[in-house]
Amino acid sequence: MSGTQNTAAKEAASKIISNVNKVIVGKDKQIKLLMVALLTGGHVLLEDVPGTGKTKTARALAQSLDLDFKRVQFTIDLLPSDLTGIHYFDRSADQFVFRPGPIFTNILLADEINRATARTQSSLLECMEEKQVTVDGETRLLPPPFLVIATQNPIESQGTFALPEAQLDRFLLMLSMDYPTHEESIEILKRYATEDPLTTLESVASPDELLSMQKEAKEIYVADCIYDYATAIVEATRNSREVRIGASPRALLALVSAAKALALLSGRSFVTPDDIKELAVPVLAHRLSMHASGSLNRDGGIQTQHAHASSVLQSILETVPCPTEDFSNK
Repeated sequence: MSGTQNTAAKEAASKIISNVNKVIVGKDKQIKLLMVALLTGGHVLLEDVPGTGKTKTARALAQSLDLDFKRVQFTIDLLPSDLTGIHYFDRSADQFVFRPGPIFTNILLADEINRATARTQSSLLECMEEKQVTVDGETRLLPPPFLVIATQNPIESQGTFALPEAQLDRFLLMLSMDYPTHEESIEILKRYATEDPLTTLESVASPDELLSMQKEAKEIYVADCIYDYATAIVEATRNSREVRIGASPRALLALVSAAKALALLSGRSFVTPDDIKELAVPVLAHRLSMHASGSLNRDGGIQTQHAHASSVLQSILETVPCPTEDFSNK
């Protein structure tokens, strides 16, 4: 890939991130990682308390790219067919007709995904992994690009169903929006004083441009020493005494794919060790199953597990030797 292409992709991504920043204040890191997910074709789990901007971020991203957006509020009575769609009998046509569900979109916001039953949660597995939906034995492809942004509230456990490991492993990244700083809070008040900037937000890129950037991300060069470094980090999670179940081969593939997308966003044609380091926690932490430990809170909640896994990964990053060879594609 030429340097000109890298620069163009970086400029396009910067334009998208800047456009989302017109609505969302102080979340540059989270928006950049959402772009990584889009370029990789992965999915994102946002875990944070209500009111931190999860829904607005997803909507702003969709509008910036002129993508179709749908939001589904997950509840205990939500059925798989409410997501995928159903066949109904059309009397005028005298035949069964398929009515597509909200899953047929570009960006799906699965709000409070852990409030739905395991049966409904599992209906997303095929959609997220294979980008297709099978209803009554008939398979339909989802429109590209396709991204699931799921949210869950870490402080409420009543009436919720914890996501199983198989479901968590389908998410490329797990992010937290975090509370804004004092200065950011003031900026939010000023920005929303007269109107919601989301209502006037215009697109700055097309879906075709995004699909082109996805292809460019796949062509990013990865040196053998980077492959070795990423593999060593994943293997270290499997050998850690604090980890019950380590990262899977899918997790390793996700880590390298995400690093290639991050390199493209940085205007480079090759992956560096810093790309791997930056993405190790958001890509791997939610995939690890931890042993019970004194460092965990008594409630043993998801957030506590994630914090424990993040801490173990930080220790692994400090101990696994970082490659010093030439990792460029010159």
